[in-house]
Amino acid sequence: MPFTANRTFKSDPLMISGARGNHYILADGREVLDVSAGLWCVNAGHGRREITDAIRSQAETLDFVANFSHGAAPAFELANRLALLAPGDLNHVFFTNSGSEAVDTALKIALACHAARGEGQRQRFVGRQMAYHGVGFGGLSVAGLGGNRKAFGPLLPGVSHLPHTLDHARNACSKGQPEHGIEMADALEAIVAMNDASTIAAVIVEPVAGAGGVLPPPQGYLERLREICDRHGLLLIFDEVITGFGRLGTTFASEYFGVQPDMITCAKGLTNAAVPMGAVIVSDAVHDTILNAATGPGPELAHGYTYSGHPLAAAAGLATLDIHRDDDLNGKARALAPLLEAGVHALADHPVVKDVRNLGVLAAVQMHPREGAPGARSTELRHHCLAEGALIRAGADTVLISPPLTFGADEVTQVIEAMKKGLDRL
Repeated sequence: MPFTANRTFKSDPLMISGARGNHYILADGREVLDVSAGLWCVNAGHGRREITDAIRSQAETLDFVANFSHGAAPAFELANRLALLAPGDLNHVFFTNSGSEAVDTALKIALACHAARGEGQRQRFVGRQMAYHGVGFGGLSVAGLGGNRKAFGPLLPGVSHLPHTLDHARNACSKGQPEHGIEMADALEAIVAMNDASTIAAVIVEPVAGAGGVLPPPQGYLERLREICDRHGLLLIFDEVITGFGRLGTTFASEYFGVQPDMITCAKGLTNAAVPMGAVIVSDAVHDTILNAATGPGPELAHGYTYSGHPLAAAAGLATLDIHRDDDLNGKARALAPLLEAGVHALADHPVVKDVRNLGVLAAVQMHPREGAPGARSTELRHHCLAEGALIRAGADTVLISPPLTFGADEVTQVIEAMKKGLDRL
């Protein structure tokens, strides 16, 4: 099983048999709140009939076509919709099947772009500590979670990492973007000085680091990264697999922060997780550079997947975007965010709690580790909350909160009360 302590699971399996709205239905019939929106992805809630009807209808018309040298309307329609929603000149879309594939695709597009403009020596990448960029070899190389990397050797060469922005001394229990830490972005200048800008292809960051513990960027941090990238000709990639499609009350986090990258990777909420799908949204400049430099009849970008732009996934994506528009999920997220912020920060004074972090409909509660048993408290808190009817995600002495954007005030209250009871038992 993926990212699972398999021996522990087999000794006490938690099986889920159904889902509807904001709830999972367990194998024993109990309904529990889905406090993680599946895995940061079921933003519109479970069991949306509009999506299942769209998938069924598409399967009856065209169940599959490989978009190699021919295509089908659903993928093109979805690409056009995404281009309209993306900021600035991010007008071109390459479809993948997951966030991991989207990240690896973006890295390859960055290399291809520099090669097309005659700067093929730009082959280095810059990631960040505590970042998660999927599990492909490219994404794993630029990511910064040591536990995910240690079993797989040196990975890609020529990768540097910015320092993470978690600063308990100055920013503990900040609400929203922390005040301190813009200078962390200046580490990029040191990386440029060490390696020379002419060797670096791209910088990739999550606007809000997710799996690493919900780390909102310090005020001005992303703006500073953009300035440094522009100064040295580096492409900037925002990994919005988590923040895309409403998490911050905007379709993309780049819109929320007012910082436009050269590429956005997305997945998860793109189809409300009903069918796997990812995408890279690319600027006019990057797209045109690759296409205009091509010679001969072959593909301008020798890359793709069998299921890129799968018609069922595209149908699910179109239906999902309709729901976002018709139900104003961005507006719901903006209304939900202050309720979630107030709830999690009400836990900040608990003696077990070390830090609380939040932005939009994302939050984390980090606990002091128990002496001799690091990580135990988050696992125990997960069990306590499940008994109270709330399924939360446990990290390393941290619980991560990212509910569907359809959550209401009563559901936030239920989750916070369950967490308070659980913290009291630790």
